[in-house]
Amino acid sequence: MNSRVVVGMSGGVDSSVAAALLQEQGYEVIGIMLRLWSEKGSNRENRCCSSLSIDDARGVAIKLNIPFYVLDYSKIFKTTIVDNFLHDYSIGITPNPCFSCNLNIRFGHLLKEALNYDARYLATGHYALLEKMDNDKFSLKVAIDEKKDQSYMLHRLSQFELSHALFPLGKYRKPEIRKLAKFYGFDISDKKDSQDLCFLGDDGHKGFVKRHLAKFHRPGPIKNLAGDVLGEHSGLPQYTIGQRKGFSISSNVAHYVVKINSDTNELIVAEDQQRGHRFLTAHNFNFTYFTPQNLPFDCKVKLRYHSPFYEAKIVSIKDDLVDIELKDPVKDITPGQGAVVYVNDNLLGGGTISKIED
Repeated sequence: MNSRVVVGMSGGVDSSVAAALLQEQGYEVIGIMLRLWSEKGSNRENRCCSSLSIDDARGVAIKLNIPFYVLDYSKIFKTTIVDNFLHDYSIGITPNPCFSCNLNIRFGHLLKEALNYDARYLATGHYALLEKMDNDKFSLKVAIDEKKDQSYMLHRLSQFELSHALFPLGKYRKPEIRKLAKFYGFDISDKKDSQDLCFLGDDGHKGFVKRHLAKFHRPGPIKNLAGDVLGEHSGLPQYTIGQRKGFSISSNVAHYVVKINSDTNELIVAEDQQRGHRFLTAHNFNFTYFTPQNLPFDCKVKLRYHSPFYEAKIVSIKDDLVDIELKDPVKDITPGQGAVVYVNDNLLGGGTISKIED
């Protein structure tokens, strides 16, 4: 049996320990790091592949005595991830580029690289469990450490990608991983986790969007649901559905953003006590394991990476469009984010939220 595995390394604790665990399990490990796009003139390199991160990953590879390669994917990352991220913001959508990165960069291009190295598997430092079922299909499951679980981010993967995937961290909690890093003698055992998108500069999300979408930063009206003008916004790309700060209105009652209308350059807000929504539609829906045949289908759904699970049911499936009904109204449902469906701890599938209704 081919036991060669390529580990996508970032120089961080998680991918480093993933490589060590797999080597300990008897796999022939190869480390590959992708050099991704970073903004010219930025005060910080892409944090996933900065010069320091490359040195850290190389140091781990030397410690483990495994081959280590750095491949330049900056152009592909820019056109596939960054440009689409900016396009979505320009039309009033709040995207999550990690979905596309995991599918197209890691389990797209990097998986092809792994297969070209005659590896059977691609492993990453994601916190998720993968189980081979009795029907020989693979099911993604919630990690043991639910606070770190990243199955939500992997909902676009197909059975092909899952059949070549390894997620060795899924059965560990983060403190255990840091202890293992120290046990293996890695200098990066106390390295902080990345908290934001890898390609953002020092001025963060808002600065990046404002700099690259300057022509869309036109002041416009802030209106309530009745159409009354309450104030003026500074540019729609600065806002996201559910946002409660960052705008000034003539009202003593707290409001939050409920709609971003790029056609009319209007920001629509509502009073904070207003009820949320119970119905949503997700497009580009990918069922990772099986497609329900009998509808409605009871499930639970996550609507953001760090959101809780909400009781729900799938009420309609048409091509790649899935309609979901929530048991109770939920505020802050955001077009562009993922609606990811679970049955117990098994990830059934997910898509991108495109429409919300009361």
